[in-house]
Amino acid sequence: MRKIFRFLPLFALILSAAVSLSGCHASGEKKSFQMPESFDTSKDIEITFWAKNDTNKAQTTIYEQAVEDFEKIYPNVSINLRFYTDYGKIYNDVITNIATNTTPNVCITYPDHIATYLTGNNQVLCLDDLISDPKYGLGGSDVAFDAPTKTEIVPKYLTECYIGDKLYALPYMRSTEALYMNKTYVEKLGFNIPDTVTWDFIWEVSEAAMKKDKDGNFAINGQNVLIPFIYKSTDNMMIQILKQSGFDYTTDNGEVLLFNDDTKKILQEIAVHAGTRSFSTFKISSYPANFLNAGQCIFAIDSTAGSTWMGPDAPLSDICSDDIIGGIDVIVKEIPQVDVNNPQMISQGPSICVFNKADPQEVLASWLFTQYLLTNEVQIPYAETEGYVPVTQKAQESDTYKDYLKRGGEDNTTYYKIKIEATKMLLDNIDNTFITPVFNGSASVRDAAGQMIENTTKSMRRNQTVDDEYFAKLYDDINSLYRLDQLGASLNAQEGEKPDLGPLPLGAKALIITLISVWVLIILYFCYMKIKGKRDN
Repeated sequence: MRKIFRFLPLFALILSAAVSLSGCHASGEKKSFQMPESFDTSKDIEITFWAKNDTNKAQTTIYEQAVEDFEKIYPNVSINLRFYTDYGKIYNDVITNIATNTTPNVCITYPDHIATYLTGNNQVLCLDDLISDPKYGLGGSDVAFDAPTKTEIVPKYLTECYIGDKLYALPYMRSTEALYMNKTYVEKLGFNIPDTVTWDFIWEVSEAAMKKDKDGNFAINGQNVLIPFIYKSTDNMMIQILKQSGFDYTTDNGEVLLFNDDTKKILQEIAVHAGTRSFSTFKISSYPANFLNAGQCIFAIDSTAGSTWMGPDAPLSDICSDDIIGGIDVIVKEIPQVDVNNPQMISQGPSICVFNKADPQEVLASWLFTQYLLTNEVQIPYAETEGYVPVTQKAQESDTYKDYLKRGGEDNTTYYKIKIEATKMLLDNIDNTFITPVFNGSASVRDAAGQMIENTTKSMRRNQTVDDEYFAKLYDDINSLYRLDQLGASLNAQEGEKPDLGPLPLGAKALIITLISVWVLIILYFCYMKIKGKRDN
């Protein structure tokens, strides 16, 4: 019995090691990626690519062509392409799959989303070392196609892909927001269009357009429907007005700065025009383009990537052709500004991230495909589908792209006038764009910014009282809805603390319980032997 007793601590030690190993396995941690000496083209590799596409079939074709062309360059690589209807669904699926280590290899996403992916134990690949690798880095010597070098990516766009001091993505396309204006109606109302549109101008024209004739129809369009000003993305609306006014809505570290008198002043202005029904939002009314094309809207603010939906001749118009009002001149301007001498507009658009996997060859194949998405063969055709701009100077400065920009108005498809005007507007204002702080939870803060405008607008349309008491309750409700007071804890993962990975798996729990039981038995046995020894004496 004493011999057995000697081995019990050893047994407990073995169980402790087993628990430790189980804990590592359960956390899903991966070793940092080490670049292979060479890409093994004799090995069959399968990777998965998740991309976003709405109803633009031209974009689908471009992605499919990119996959086909890449597989010709590297015949040993097979790419499974999966399309999503919006970025939110990609985000949700990635978060779900992080828990089971089944993320895609490459996906189109946003830095706000990547910041949350980073809580998944080294699953998002840090690209700092990869981009400068002499063989397989950007434009490396052993890359089998004409990839752009680091210096050929627009520096501002590459900077936008850093989270903290590390690079976790490459830019794919960039856009901003644009003001699509019914020039015909503005001039019919007696207004001269300024070079730089201000918020005061927007509100003044919108209120003037609300005048009705003796039959109860709106005088400007002769219809019983008119919403002079519709904003697609109210989170961008709030963020940009605050930025233009010299205020932040959050810090880089995740401190929420929304709930103050500066925000209230903006909401009070919006409330006035929501109350007269001269202002509405996409969530409340529908797509701004639908109203603009039907002659039921004067100012529609949407992404430059939405330019192919804007105007009576828009190639992707969503409404019946009988409802489209002809003879309307739609022009593209920068979004309204607070200070015409210091224009500010948001920089947005998708980026590409790569996920770490156990097989270095699989990761290298994913990285090579990511680079291929930045070649001129992909960047230029994709940018031509909507009002995006390529993220590489190599593409922007190419003769092919310059020729495309010169041909605006030649047709209503590839060279659709409004689309190319929106693109040029962004190219002229790259230095005036800004990005929002990125951290785990930053997407929630953005949503909260827009939700305050949505709630205020709804309340005014319902004839509710919107006063100081209303805003105090609104702030509390939004803070609670998006759990903004809990952001501090979630940010610890970005600042070096290990993220909470959730409850232990059942196997790990069983091992821990077994270990505890063994030690209890050891103690009981020891006590028993002590008591027995005393009795024997």
